[in-house]
Amino acid sequence: MAQDTTGTFTKGQIFDLAFDCLHRNGCDDENARAIADNIARAELDGCASHGLFRLPGYVAALRSEKVDGAARPHTAVSQKAPSVLKVDAAGGFAPLALEVARPELISLTKKMGIAAIGVVHVHHFSALWADVEPLAEAGLVALACTAYLPAVAPVGSSTPFFGTNPMAFAWPRKGKPPMVIDQSSAAMARGEVMIAARDGKDVPEGVGLDTDGQPTTDPAKVLEGVMLPFGGHKGSAIALIVELLAAGLIGESFSVEAKERDNADGGPPRGGMFMMAINPDMFGDESWDAHSNTFLTKLENLDGVRLPGQRRIANRTNNAEHGIRVKQELLDTIRSLPSLE
Repeated sequence: MAQDTTGTFTKGQIFDLAFDCLHRNGCDDENARAIADNIARAELDGCASHGLFRLPGYVAALRSEKVDGAARPHTAVSQKAPSVLKVDAAGGFAPLALEVARPELISLTKKMGIAAIGVVHVHHFSALWADVEPLAEAGLVALACTAYLPAVAPVGSSTPFFGTNPMAFAWPRKGKPPMVIDQSSAAMARGEVMIAARDGKDVPEGVGLDTDGQPTTDPAKVLEGVMLPFGGHKGSAIALIVELLAAGLIGESFSVEAKERDNADGGPPRGGMFMMAINPDMFGDESWDAHSNTFLTKLENLDGVRLPGQRRIANRTNNAEHGIRVKQELLDTIRSLPSLE
């Protein structure tokens, strides 16, 4: 019988493991807590590519001093546009910056009907669903996007130019968990390609090209070569939209610019994030929730259809009851990370 190479953990134990690792490697209490909570939520929801798998990258960025583990983000409301927030993350990771900005964004949106936020001088390394879900839980519609290092070729090219450039959308549902869509503009999230390479599994056709520009299903060759946008020119166009919103609009780096100043330590580059929130109660239709739920119920009742995010919600319930499975190899890697202390 093959030896079991996984361990089972609670969400709290995942949090403690991540917090301790981050704290030993340059994060103060507040930053370590915000990041560890994000990692634990990802693991609970079965989002392994943004859970403990990311810890070595966080630590690398802390140890190289690219990221300030004691950063104190601050927000400012533009005087020209009272419903526009600008958040300077002060060179820190995104979770604490978003935690600091969230109450003000929620308050502004409920007052103004719609509000937007530009997060700058930030290092984003987590799943976007975790950023928009709290807004939907507060009764708001939310949209967020961020760019990354160039890893995706625009349609017609084999040169990395766009980041994987994820986009997330959250829709509140009274009495039910929000519907949350989180997807990369690439054919597959880069973290999922990395996990496939780690586990020795192929990726589907159309995910990427090797260094010779030839299609391949070998994830290691994709990582060495280039990823492709989903849906050809449509995914390429969405990647372009994300670049313009998360970089051009708010004055942060486009993916190709982020690479020029990144130290290639394996952690996230400095970049920007765009987020918009909408108060559905202020758009003139008092029946918006009941009307939308009728539509969504009809959709999920179609044969073979599930709403976006339903698998995460199911994982959340199952893992809370039965525990979170983590590969021993990853645990060994995390526990062997050297400490700055």
